[in-house]
Amino acid sequence: MGKLFLETFIMKKEQVVNCQFSVWYPIFKKHTIKSLILPLPQNVIDYLLDDGTLVVSGRYEWSDDETTTTVTAPEFPEFTSKVLEAINALGGRVFPKLNWSAPRDANWIALNSSLQCHSLSDIFLLFKSSDFITHDLTQPFLVCSDQDSPDPVINYELVLRKWSELIPGGEFRCFVKENKLIAISQRDYTQYYQHILKQEEQICQAIQGFFSQHIQYNFLDEDFVLDVYRDSQGRVWLIDLNPFGEVTDSLLFSWEELTSGEITQQQEGPAFRYTTSEVTVQPSPCLSYRIPRDFVDLSAGEDAYKLIDFLKLSPK
Repeated sequence: MGKLFLETFIMKKEQVVNCQFSVWYPIFKKHTIKSLILPLPQNVIDYLLDDGTLVVSGRYEWSDDETTTTVTAPEFPEFTSKVLEAINALGGRVFPKLNWSAPRDANWIALNSSLQCHSLSDIFLLFKSSDFITHDLTQPFLVCSDQDSPDPVINYELVLRKWSELIPGGEFRCFVKENKLIAISQRDYTQYYQHILKQEEQICQAIQGFFSQHIQYNFLDEDFVLDVYRDSQGRVWLIDLNPFGEVTDSLLFSWEELTSGEITQQQEGPAFRYTTSEVTVQPSPCLSYRIPRDFVDLSAGEDAYKLIDFLKLSPK
């Protein structure tokens, strides 16, 4: 029974397409953060996918005993102007993402480990350091079941969202199957937030009310995942929409639970899971995307040959 049920809910390419920001934002604009969408020129896409030396602005120069190498960052004057105009229109600070993903795995490279951006250079630094962004650009339909069908044509876009100081303890991920809210997970499950334990019932009711009033039956699919934020006043906001499938992190649930029917059989309302104590705190899943392993080895002195190579490249 579980296996048959699982096969019924295999993710299709159409579901991925429907979760693009530019598809769902017009539908739920009143209930989410103000954002602007800019078409991404092909030369910018090519630059983001180029795996050469990372230079996002100006020039970078280094020398050895025989040669001097200079790398100059490419310039996109028209696109840069549009991005700057959009950033200014959104208050001078933005949260960037592509059609689906934000570069959350690249915050280690940013100033103060923040995804807050003030310029196109800030955005490029994050995007070129992010595996999530590369996935969007190269294989968004990788885990879809209908691989035999042609990939839909994707018009890539830069999404700029007005910067908002969201408290991680207010973010929740909601799983929807057949237009029914079946599960809610604490988004930042690696941390323990005492207020969630104290306000469990209020949080669950607020999210259920928001879903039934503004989301249910209004999206293009009946199976999807939404991220929401509950602010200090108890109001709930839509943050993102994601495909109902393994490409989306299931957090404190497993995809087997979510697709087997097990959760809906156990209770009437949605299952609500959160980190219940400091004892259950876990490491962040994004740790593996942070400082490159070579840097770690150098700092720890674990690879003498890398250290020798690094010293050879250092200016004398």
